[in-house]
Amino acid sequence: MACALELVGLALEPSSPDYQVLVAGEEGKVLGYVCYGPTPMTDGTFDLYWIASHSQARGKGVGRALIEAMERELKRRKARLVRVETSATEAYGPTRGFYRAMRYEEEARLRDFYKVGEDLVILSKRL
Repeated sequence: MACALELVGLALEPSSPDYQVLVAGEEGKVLGYVCYGPTPMTDGTFDLYWIASHSQARGKGVGRALIEAMERELKRRKARLVRVETSATEAYGPTRGFYRAMRYEEEARLRDFYKVGEDLVILSKRL
């Protein structure tokens, strides 16, 4: 959580081109956000760092709308690839299912990355 808040803080600094944040809201309440930015030393590749939605907003299209808005912005910027990392644990099964529904494909898996028994899954989508 601290890492996610740090990235949002950096994205809100006017001088920071490395992180962008899109926020979904309704009636003055934040329903979710997505944080992304260009991948260093690449041409047209971006990392999706965090996507989060309020528990009461889940299943209502907030995440989909955020991803679609991010992808529209990235296409406008001539991006060609979006990369995302997540955990392979059962608890992250719904997260991986969400990315699959958004047409992100598993590209790699690093065994025991986070800790023994917890793999890193790298997904991507060509824009």
